[in-house]
Amino acid sequence: MSISAINEQLLRAIGVGIAIVGEEDLGFRFHNEKFAEWFGEPDASLPDVFSELSIDQLRDGLAADGSYSIECRVKPKRRMLIIALSLSRATSNGESLLVVECQNITRIRELESMIDSYSTMVERNTREIERERERAERLLLNIMPKTVYEEFKTFGVVNPHLYEEVTVVMLDFIGFTKLVTQVDPNTIVSELNDIFTSFDRISEQFGCERIKTMGDAYLAVAGMPEPNPDHARAVANCAIRFVRYLERRNMSSSIHWNARVGIATGSVVGSVVGVQKYVYDIFGEAVNLASRLQVFADPMQIIAHNEMKKSLVEEFTLSDLGRHEVRGFGEMRLIDLSTELKGTNTRHRDRMDPRN
Repeated sequence: MSISAINEQLLRAIGVGIAIVGEEDLGFRFHNEKFAEWFGEPDASLPDVFSELSIDQLRDGLAADGSYSIECRVKPKRRMLIIALSLSRATSNGESLLVVECQNITRIRELESMIDSYSTMVERNTREIERERERAERLLLNIMPKTVYEEFKTFGVVNPHLYEEVTVVMLDFIGFTKLVTQVDPNTIVSELNDIFTSFDRISEQFGCERIKTMGDAYLAVAGMPEPNPDHARAVANCAIRFVRYLERRNMSSSIHWNARVGIATGSVVGSVVGVQKYVYDIFGEAVNLASRLQVFADPMQIIAHNEMKKSLVEEFTLSDLGRHEVRGFGEMRLIDLSTELKGTNTRHRDRMDPRN
C-alpha cells in the first residue's frame, strides 16, 4: 500500500481510529485524533495498547494474506471498549509498516447482547406459555370429553347436545360423612384420590367417560359423545370392576369402603356450564334414574332397572328384585347385577385390575 493510498484511507476513516506502526518493532509512527481519544497518546508498542493481541497469530496472519483481524477488549479509561482491530501491510521509504484500523463496536456488541437476552427471554416466556397451555389443556380434558374440548377450543363455546341413548353409572359411598369426622383429612383425600384414579382407569378400559366426582360420589357414562351400541354392557362391566376393586382394596386397607351403585339407560343433555369456571356436566333422565336406583342398593350391590335386562342378560347374572316405587319415575321393576360374569364368558377378566 502506497502513501497516497494510506492518505485516502485516512480521509475515509472519520470516526475510525487509525495508527501506523512498524512491522518489525510494532512501534507507533502515526495515529489520528480518534485513536488518541480512545487510547491516549501511545508511547509504547501496539501490544502494550492491545494486550489481547497475540504477536504469533499476527505474524501468521500477515504471512498468510498480508492482513490480520481480531476483536480486543481494552479499558483505557473507566469503560471497557470492544475494538474491531484490522491490520494490513504498507510500505513507506522502504520501511515495512502496518496500518492499524480500529472500530469501536462496543455499542454494537451491547445491542447484540441485549437482543440475545431479549430473544432468550422471549424463548423462555414462549416455553412457559406453552407449558401453561398444555397444563390448561390437560385440565380441560380432565373435566370434559376430548371431542367436546376440541369443539370448545375451535369455537370458544360448546353447544348443548341431546344424547338419546346412553347408560350412566352412579356410585356413592356408604357412611362417608361419618368417616370424614373419624379419619385424618389427608388420609381421606389420599384414599379418594387412589380410588377415583383407579375408577378412571377402569372407565377408560371399557370405553366410559367419567363426567365428575361430587364429594364421595362418582358419575360416569357410556354412549357419548361418540355413540356406542354396547353402552349398557360397557357401564355394567365398569360397575362390576368398581365393586371388585373396592373388595380387593378392603382386604389390605385399614379403611373399608362400601358403596352403592346404580346404573340406568336413557337420554341426557351434555354441555359446558359456567363462564369463568368451566364444568362439563350431563343432565336428564338417565342421570336422575341412576341416582335414584343407587339408593335402593345394599352395600356393594349394583341396581339397574328392568328395561336394561335385554342388553345385559346374555353376559351378566341378573336377579329380579320386584317392583319398587322410584321417586320421580313411579313404580319400576328393579334388577340386581351380580359381580360374577355369567357362564364362561371371561372376555373382560384380564382387564379386571386397573393397575395392570
